[in-house]
Amino acid sequence: MPRWNALSDELDPSLRELVTRLRRLKDRSELSMRQLAARTGYSVTSWERYLGGRSLPPGRAVEALARIGGADPVGLLALHEVAAEAWAARRAKGPAPARPSAGERTGPAAEREPAGPAAEREPAGPAAPAEPPAPVVTATAADAPSTGRALHVALVAGAVALVLALSAVFLLVLRFHPDSGATAATAPLPSAAESSSPPAYTCRIERTEGLWTAGINSTRDTEVSYGDVGPDVAEAQCLLRRAGISPGGIDGMFGPLTLRAVKDMQKKSGLVVDGMVGPRTWKALRG
Repeated sequence: MPRWNALSDELDPSLRELVTRLRRLKDRSELSMRQLAARTGYSVTSWERYLGGRSLPPGRAVEALARIGGADPVGLLALHEVAAEAWAARRAKGPAPARPSAGERTGPAAEREPAGPAAEREPAGPAAPAEPPAPVVTATAADAPSTGRALHVALVAGAVALVLALSAVFLLVLRFHPDSGATAATAPLPSAAESSSPPAYTCRIERTEGLWTAGINSTRDTEVSYGDVGPDVAEAQCLLRRAGISPGGIDGMFGPLTLRAVKDMQKKSGLVVDGMVGPRTWKALRG
């Protein structure tokens, strides 16, 4: 695996944690940037910005990478909410003004004047008198009301943010919990990119003419392998689950979990363990 570049020290801790987890999922998937872009619908350039900490990834991209890496997306999406608030706050403040380093000043003035904003504003002179130290301003009782109001506003804003974050986590848990009665295809999402989510498949296992079928595809010789997507992959996932081997979700995406399930099934059936679902593997799945 290629080494990741170090993240900027100016990143918010929540965004740094989110990017670090996304990098681990990308490494676990063993996909190249081009394969990751094809699987998620986001460009290679976009993923380079997301995984480099230069841009905040959208929630749909976080969810897609979590599913590819076989991770629970609920925790990542909750962390994404916190990182999004920090990202918005940082953009509202704007970039900090750059300060010149001490090495940029040369000559006799550089020896007499310290580097920093004062040196940048004051012209160098051979007889510049020393300035008296600035008086120390201490808080008085008159400042107490304004300080109390600011503290009250900060506490109210923090409470509202906490309630919103907990509500988002609760809705996500209801959406992804297997007992909630909702599926990825029917659960409403706050994002407008609903059409970009992968299709959901339903397994309708039955035995017809002595062969098992999941009601999605009746193929017997089509080869599917790691990285493929579509109904053929979903049919194989359903039949793997019927055989007692979990391929992860029934999402029609041939990822790491499906690959491991296929190899386990081939090993148990005495087939060549190559991780590809071909005619012999289909026969074992349907027999």
